[in-house]
Amino acid sequence: MNVEQALPLLGGLSPSEFMRRHWQRKPLLIRQAIPDFKPSLSIADIRRLVKREEVESRLIWRDEKGWNMKTGPFSRLPPQKQAGWTALAQSVDLHDDATAELLRRFRFISDARLDDAMISIAGDGGGVGPHFDSYDVFLLQAHGKRRWRISRQKDLTLIPGLPLKILQDFQPEEEYVLEPGDMLYLPPHAAHDGIAIGDCMTISIGFRAPTEAALACGMLEAANDQVMANLGDVGGFYAAPAIPGPVLSATYKDVGVPATETPAALPQGLIDAALDAVRKLRFDEALAARFLGQWLTDLPENAYFEPSGDGMDLAREFPRTGSLVLDRCTKMMYWGKALYINGEVAPVNAGRLLRQLADQRRLPCSPGVSRGLKQQELALLTEGLEDGWLHYAP
Repeated sequence: MNVEQALPLLGGLSPSEFMRRHWQRKPLLIRQAIPDFKPSLSIADIRRLVKREEVESRLIWRDEKGWNMKTGPFSRLPPQKQAGWTALAQSVDLHDDATAELLRRFRFISDARLDDAMISIAGDGGGVGPHFDSYDVFLLQAHGKRRWRISRQKDLTLIPGLPLKILQDFQPEEEYVLEPGDMLYLPPHAAHDGIAIGDCMTISIGFRAPTEAALACGMLEAANDQVMANLGDVGGFYAAPAIPGPVLSATYKDVGVPATETPAALPQGLIDAALDAVRKLRFDEALAARFLGQWLTDLPENAYFEPSGDGMDLAREFPRTGSLVLDRCTKMMYWGKALYINGEVAPVNAGRLLRQLADQRRLPCSPGVSRGLKQQELALLTEGLEDGWLHYAP
């Protein structure tokens, strides 16, 4: 992607301009971000989707008692003509190729931040109440109209005791009515409230924003895995070589310690030994990359693959035409020579062509590409075809 090229998707801004001016800073209304947009899935399709066990979904409505929420799957939803309800299907990109392709339009932002495409459908007046998100979001109108009211207010106090997060004192500052193809970008903590005008479908492109606590816990878990790997426990994910780290196999010794009259007291020497062991751990870039590469490519439980390799062995016979294409559910990232695929560290280095596959999500087949891939890389791609996270497109 040319990040300096102006895009209708961003209202005539280039990705570089958008990231400088708006990302994490201020909202942006984009009229006809996708001109004449028609969603790949209809309202009826979403009504069917939320019936499925593997689809995370919610139903939100408001009545005389206040706000209500239920989680799916749903055997039935309110009639479309009924007012005041909203149904939300999470991670629709895992279940529909066209929605996954829509999500890929936003890859001028790192895959490490790109999360999922949620689709909401609603009857007239439906919404989820005035709220804020802790992450960036693009709100693309797919069907019907929705009235958005937004605010940059500082008071983000929530009404206590509700099943969903509703702002206690929402003070709208701007109002827009979005039609199919229109899109609204909102940075984190921008207060907003969307109300359906008639039958409505909205697609939310969301971005993950890990807390410091999540990053810290992840680093500690990665350090634990590193220690275990260097002790020789190399099962599962550690089929790939463990990154260098301290070998903490020495046992605690307390030669010469005197007899104690207070046996329940923790020995100071044992406390010091524990601190010394932790100090030997190296929290460096390699460890952070190993943790993030696994975590950010890890697949949700409702992701699934359908093998379609038809017995292809790329090491024996590499196609001269067509492309190798990542499945819509596949997550593939790299850092330096390390390659991460669907929560695992790949047992090969991230060579030029594998990085190209990760960045472009497809690799054109040709004799030149065949010659440029090492035997281990060909074996990995053949395994991908067999497992279904990679497909051959003639």
